[in-house]
Amino acid sequence: MTPPADRTVQDIPQLDLPELGESAESPAAERERRKRELAITFRLFARYGFDEGIAGHVTARDPEFPHRFWVNPYAVHFSRIKTSDLLLIDEQGHVAEGNARTNKAAFWIHSAIHHARPDVIAVAHAHTIHGRAFSSLGKPLAPIVQESCAFHDDHIVFDEYRGLVLEKTEGERIAQRLGDKRAAILRHHGLLTVGRTVGEAAWWFITMDRACQMQLLADAAGTPRVMTDEEVRLAHRQFSNPTMARHNFALLADLVVEQEPDVLD
Repeated sequence: MTPPADRTVQDIPQLDLPELGESAESPAAERERRKRELAITFRLFARYGFDEGIAGHVTARDPEFPHRFWVNPYAVHFSRIKTSDLLLIDEQGHVAEGNARTNKAAFWIHSAIHHARPDVIAVAHAHTIHGRAFSSLGKPLAPIVQESCAFHDDHIVFDEYRGLVLEKTEGERIAQRLGDKRAAILRHHGLLTVGRTVGEAAWWFITMDRACQMQLLADAAGTPRVMTDEEVRLAHRQFSNPTMARHNFALLADLVVEQEPDVLD
């Protein structure tokens, strides 16, 4: 990667992304790392057009207080979010750290999943064009391309719709239906992914939205070939790899940090 002419490689902030099972030296350092990845995720989602007004939220569990999580502030565009803008939400949905409002729907969805899934560090949910279009079909992704196989037998269709998620019980139903899967298609609503790092959850979301787009295109063009069981098993093993997800996220994160260094402020 070649830096702009007026900047040297040393001027570009370096992003420390974790490997599987790796933690920072202290909870404080791990917290800052998760917050940096979270802020970068919002910038990436803005680049991919995943923003939709005030809708959409991504959360990261706090390493010191595991029942609390960091989230984007209410009504701040994804493209403007910085690390210092993020809010820490406590167990009752109150802002424990930060100076802005929070999204109530974010609390009910994310708190339920973080509570039910102690293995999950991050949860991503947004109202994308292709994700919402595909969600209206009320069916799971078919294994028609190798990337779709990352979600084979590893996502659910939540086939209820009761408007905005403003109640604890609905968030709990989503978490219960999600089970131990990595993703959900929320009918008439959008997509949701989880990960053991922020980078994983972000990359699975990007991949799932693209998989929805590819299936919509293929179905519109004709009858796509469904991969054989053997092909699906191979593709799932290769494309559901969490290390590959983190590396793919790192490629995108490097671009954001170089081109929008204020994200780390």
